[in-house]
This record gives sequence, structure tokens and C-alpha cells, in this order.
Amino acid sequence: CDLRSVREAVVSTQSTGIVINRTLVLEGRWEELYDEVKVLRKACGEAHLKTIIATGHLADMENVYKASMVSMMAGSDFIKTSTGKESVNATFPVALIMTRAIKHYHEHTGYKIGFKPAGGIRTAKDSLQWLVFMKEQLGKEWLHPHLFRMGASSLLGDIERQLHHYCTGRYANNAYDIGM
Repeated sequence: CDLRSVREAVVSTQSTGIVINRTLVLEGRWEELYDEVKVLRKACGEAHLKTIIATGHLADMENVYKASMVSMMAGSDFIKTSTGKESVNATFPVALIMTRAIKHYHEHTGYKIGFKPAGGIRTAKDSLQWLVFMKEQLGKEWLHPHLFRMGASSLLGDIERQLHHYCTGRYANNAYDIGM
């Protein structure tokens, strides 16, 4: 990420996302990671900063925890598991580490940081599992959109199919049955 692209993104939206520099994590260069996220946080101004940890590339859970903590300490408003396009996306073991980091950060600072699992959430049942997970890990307050969102671009189709079934008593055969 460069500062100009962050500033341009913020002009057209109320939030922006950055992907952390994985090399800094893998080499244990935590102060540099902090400085990088802090500079990008400043470039966002009042907009929300969503920091993508890219957990599938960080080698171990300790790196996931540290990268989450450093990102929050540097000013991230949300931490996100991945872009959703990687080979490893949102998994419950990684989410457990990240939500524990959020809990520890909140206990020490009083600040509530949002969480966004992304990738692999494809069905309404998947989304329900994530909602239960969040309630159990961080409490009811984290079930609101200002603290929890799901990166689930393929989820909408399944929700439409479930609603169609609820209304008609049968599952749709295709997009035309749903009326898309």
C-alpha cells in the first residue's frame, strides 16, 4: 500500500482496507510493521481502517496474534483474516487467535476493535456458525456491524435460496426461480 492510494480510497468511502506487509511479520520486524500501519492510519483521517492480516501466509499462530496486536496498537479499527481470495481464508482456529487478541486489547485499552472473517463463508449455515462463534468469544455487542462483518461475497445466493424456500416451501432450481 502506498499513501496516495490510501488517500484516494478514503476520498470516495468512509473506510479503507490495507494488507499488512507479510515480510515484516515473517522477519519479526514488529516496530516497522507498527510504523507502516500507523502512517496508513494517519492517511485515513476519520475513515475506518480495516487491516487485512493475511493469516494464511504468516507461518504460525504466534505471528497471527502479534500481527493482530500490532495492527490494533497502530490504530486499526477492524482486523480481517484475509482478502478472501487466498488459498487459506477464514478458519476458526485463526479466528480464535484474532478474537482473543481483540479481547486482550480491549481489556488493556478499553477500545473495541472490529473483526471480519473473509473467504470460505458460503452458506447461511456458515454465517450462523460465525455469529455463534463471535457471541461466545467476544459477547453480544460484537454481533453488530460496527464490530463484526463477514467477507462472504458468495453468501448472498444461498441466503436468497433459503428465503425462497421459506416463502414457497421449495428450493429454487436456478436464478430465475428466485427472480434475480
